[in-house]
Amino acid sequence: MRYAYYPGCSLHASAKDYDLSARAVCAALGIELEEIPDWVCCGASSAHMTSELLGLALPVMNLVAARESGLDVVACCAACYSRLQAANKAMNEGPEHRRKLVDEVVGSIYRGEVRVLHLLEIIVHEYGLPALRERVKANLEGLNVASYYGCLLVRPPDVVHLDDSEDPTLMDELAVALGARAVNWPYKTECCGGSLSLTRTDVVLKLCHDILRMAVDEGADCLMVACPLCQANLDLRQAQVNREYSTDFHLPVLYFTQLIGLALGIDPAELGLDKLMVSPEKILRTNVLIQER
Repeated sequence: MRYAYYPGCSLHASAKDYDLSARAVCAALGIELEEIPDWVCCGASSAHMTSELLGLALPVMNLVAARESGLDVVACCAACYSRLQAANKAMNEGPEHRRKLVDEVVGSIYRGEVRVLHLLEIIVHEYGLPALRERVKANLEGLNVASYYGCLLVRPPDVVHLDDSEDPTLMDELAVALGARAVNWPYKTECCGGSLSLTRTDVVLKLCHDILRMAVDEGADCLMVACPLCQANLDLRQAQVNREYSTDFHLPVLYFTQLIGLALGIDPAELGLDKLMVSPEKILRTNVLIQER
């Protein structure tokens, strides 16, 4: 299994632990990742909020570069995945967009022909949970995992088709395959505040408080995420949430790749667990099979 890998800006910087764990898990499962050469930023929220042309041109440039490999594209960041999918939809449906991009920016005809996948769906659907279950060395039995999908991984439903936009279950199914218990909770697709983290920290703190409160009240030992921005808000801002709301949350926020890696018996250091702000030591101590791997 080989894919053209689009890491995006976050996974080469603030979400380096996501990149480390994704590469480690894929290597363990025999999934080959070939990083797209000379990739550029996908534009995330800033480009498409200011210029429709730029918001399409940036992801299309990456898709055109990936097309040379003949491979499907895999992205880990939910925002990157969303922007690549949105670009495919626009190029497939809008000849006026194609003309402008060819004439003014990209210089190459592109009709949305490159398939874009999220690493989560590759592992769940293409590699398969039965095959993954056979590779588990440290069963996560006893661990209560609240899967948090956020906004961009499953929305808008006319752009991304990863899972149900209101009640997604892919990460829940993954948690069960690893031996954990998937927490049934109503906040799995609530917004964490996204890119308001610096401009409206007060909003982010309120939203993160509500998410953390619900997860803890439903018995979660940790949150499992697939978005660098969600991870940063819920992990990095947790101490601020505690100060603002007089709470005492110490809920580890792990990428789904980090939990897979632990179940596969990969050393925590190789998964970037030391980069988390809220220590995952509680998980490592309480799960006997991980402790004894």
